[in-house]
Amino acid sequence: MIHSFTDSTRRVDVAEWHRSLQDFRHWEKLTRIAGAFVAAAILAVFSPSIQAATSDRPNMIFILADDQGFGDVGALNPESKIPTPNIDRIAAEGMIFGDAHTSSSVCTPTRYSVLTGRYHWRTHLQKGVLGGFSKPLISPGRMTIASMLKSQGYKTAGIGKWHLGWDWPLKEGGTANDEGDFSKSYAKGWEVDYGGEIQNGPNDLGFDYFFGISASLDMPPYVFVRNRVPTEKATVEKAFHRKGPAGANFEAVDVLPTLTDEAVRFIDDNADSEQPFFIYLPLNAPHTPIVPTKQWQGKSGINQYGDFTMQVDWTVGQVLQSLDKNNIADETLIVFTTDNGCSPAAKIDELEAAGHDQNYIYRGHKADIFDGGHRVPFLVRWPGKVKPGSRTEHLIGQIDFLATAAEITGATIPDDRAEDSFSFLPTLLGKADSPARNSIVSQSIGGQFAIRDGQWKLCLCPGSGGWSAPRPGRDDLTGLPPMQLYDLSTDPGEEKNLLDQHPDRVAKMTAMMRKAIDDGRTTPGRKLTNDVEIVMVKPVPKPRRN
Repeated sequence: MIHSFTDSTRRVDVAEWHRSLQDFRHWEKLTRIAGAFVAAAILAVFSPSIQAATSDRPNMIFILADDQGFGDVGALNPESKIPTPNIDRIAAEGMIFGDAHTSSSVCTPTRYSVLTGRYHWRTHLQKGVLGGFSKPLISPGRMTIASMLKSQGYKTAGIGKWHLGWDWPLKEGGTANDEGDFSKSYAKGWEVDYGGEIQNGPNDLGFDYFFGISASLDMPPYVFVRNRVPTEKATVEKAFHRKGPAGANFEAVDVLPTLTDEAVRFIDDNADSEQPFFIYLPLNAPHTPIVPTKQWQGKSGINQYGDFTMQVDWTVGQVLQSLDKNNIADETLIVFTTDNGCSPAAKIDELEAAGHDQNYIYRGHKADIFDGGHRVPFLVRWPGKVKPGSRTEHLIGQIDFLATAAEITGATIPDDRAEDSFSFLPTLLGKADSPARNSIVSQSIGGQFAIRDGQWKLCLCPGSGGWSAPRPGRDDLTGLPPMQLYDLSTDPGEEKNLLDQHPDRVAKMTAMMRKAIDDGRTTPGRKLTNDVEIVMVKPVPKPRRN
């Protein structure tokens, strides 16, 4: 594995560079007779950090859909009843990763791990998700994929659902904090100064540009934010599941089209730039509120979730079309993936009645420790580098994208950053006989852990850890084995618990989980510390009385 990151002392002042470039271009016109090769050589001297995108230094786009299951992609589910031609195009023109995982089966933790290359459970977020007024989860100064690529000369943009907390300024001073308790969000939201500047958000974590929403679309405040300031003040109350402050012009149904337009505009504006660009595009869909536009209503013939999923595919198509129109598809690496499995809000019974398996052959769904919660689509297209129509069963995590991008760009990662990120570049290029990792840790909404060791999966809990039966806190789990061991090579649906048959394997994998916690990292290097003490095996909650 390559851990590389460019030290901040080597960064080029962008404004100064552009001034130098303008002076140079004027001089170049006068000396063109010296030949193109000489001019190119001098240009390289003037621009050690900012370089145009090439097949070796590609633009990068990371699309993260919200609550879309493994089986909701036609290229991954031959029996899918929801058409996804544009997502399927990425698969046909690139590589399918059939064993790709999020670090969590819910959204906030996944986003943390993607952007930092560090397991989210090393922070104070041990279960659940943040709200729309939560404090920042990413600590100041922590490297993100955006800050790493920015140091490598990339222009960076975050467009979409943030859901990692930031500091909303209050009218009377100080910052908002719902402490993860959504019931506090309503009152706190009216105290926010929506004309003030947000701090410790995307623009402080390596993103040159941000446009999007603070959290899930069912969490107030309901306003768009451009960089540090809302595009309009929250002056009215609206409810997209939860009531709260909203902009008068903000409507849930407009969010996905607006994010799509912003992404396309960014591509169009930067297609001819001297810099390669990186777009982190976390969508709000098909998460609740499930609000397809009129154009897509009824298109799936199943239900609104099917329609909204088709609209997500349309968004992907708009991005691909923009790359084609600007003739930069060959210079761009694009990823499509999702933050966790399909949610019960999709009305899974209606999907199944139509013959659609939203999480394919995998047990469970969003929130669960079973694979249906965290095994997700992960498709990568990189023309000229990745073999079209290829597929790998090498184990990877979304958390590995940071180290992969670092290896692509030649960046150096400090020893105390991206603690859990392994580069899968050799697999991507078809040059790896074995995966970069054989083990990965996943977590349910309740904080229950699972760990992989090759084909084996150990769930350090009884039940689902989430929302499917047997449910902690809802169903009686006292009669179940305390842990679950599955051989995914013969039992991908996690139906046969082999715990009692393989005590040595259970002991080995339990020790692996203990080491992953105690070392503060899973990549090679010196031991690091977690932000909080981590409980490896959670107490089994008693079922609530009705």
